[in-house]
Amino acid sequence: MNKTQIQGIGFALFAVILFSLSLPMTRWALESYSPLFTATGRAVIAAILAIAFLKIAGEKLLPPGHYREFFYTMLGAVFGWPILIALALMRTETAPVAVVASIMPLVTAIFAVIRGHENVSRQFWIASILGTLILIYFTTSRGNFNTEDLFADLLALGAVLASSFCYVQGAELTRIYPGWKVISWVVVIALPVTFTASIFLWVHVESKAVPTTQANIGLLVIGLSSMYLGFIPWYRGLKDAGTARGAQVQQLQVFMTLGLSVLLLDEVVPPSTLMCTVGIVAAVTWAIFSRQHPSQPSLGRFSQDSIPKLESRRSFSVFGWSRR
Repeated sequence: MNKTQIQGIGFALFAVILFSLSLPMTRWALESYSPLFTATGRAVIAAILAIAFLKIAGEKLLPPGHYREFFYTMLGAVFGWPILIALALMRTETAPVAVVASIMPLVTAIFAVIRGHENVSRQFWIASILGTLILIYFTTSRGNFNTEDLFADLLALGAVLASSFCYVQGAELTRIYPGWKVISWVVVIALPVTFTASIFLWVHVESKAVPTTQANIGLLVIGLSSMYLGFIPWYRGLKDAGTARGAQVQQLQVFMTLGLSVLLLDEVVPPSTLMCTVGIVAAVTWAIFSRQHPSQPSLGRFSQDSIPKLESRRSFSVFGWSRR
């Protein structure tokens, strides 16, 4: 890998550290709040921070020409992952959800290959099938957990698909716009829906809730870290390292999440969970090292003609944040 790719891996790793707080902090938030409110509330928190950043940078209007791509990214990042993962965590513990989520790097790589038309080896597909088989085995043999809920696994799988798609779609946008601008506009354009839904849920659902300090901390962390700040280095990492390769760094997230679950939630991780996690991570690692990289990376849906000419800017952020 060249210097830029190594730098991208570093950004992606920093983002994964922030993302690893998502599941245990969501469990904290669910102590007082409903799954839907944790999903909409975190987006509102992120939007407040995004509006401040956009104002500082002098950005007033959503960049024209790629409204559909911003909309698709919003569906996965703001609604798909947060809602589905919160519903899954309401039905089961963090550990099994974390293992299901551990296939996200592989799913993201597959989306990147399909959309980017990259050439891959036969070993890549063998590794993909192997990881899927391990996941199927895990979801059908839940005897070591306190609950056996296949529906929770399906919710987690849906969350993985939504999140992986928004990763790839957002990474394509970062080839045109800085990553901080992509996630900022994503949460801002969703604000009319998330703010209205949060007010409705607060009045009609959360009125009887007893907010605890732990729940408030959990909601604040997933709003600031998982919903916004983590995406800034993440999109930068995917841009510099390449979407398929950079996404593989997220395989480390499952170990961080399981460790945080033991420390923060007093959960017990059975040996079978660790074995399945190691197996899935091994399959993902095999997949990334067996990939055949094309000589010229594809821009996916974007062509060179669609990239607007950017004005000269004065940069004041390592994540590509610049001000006119």
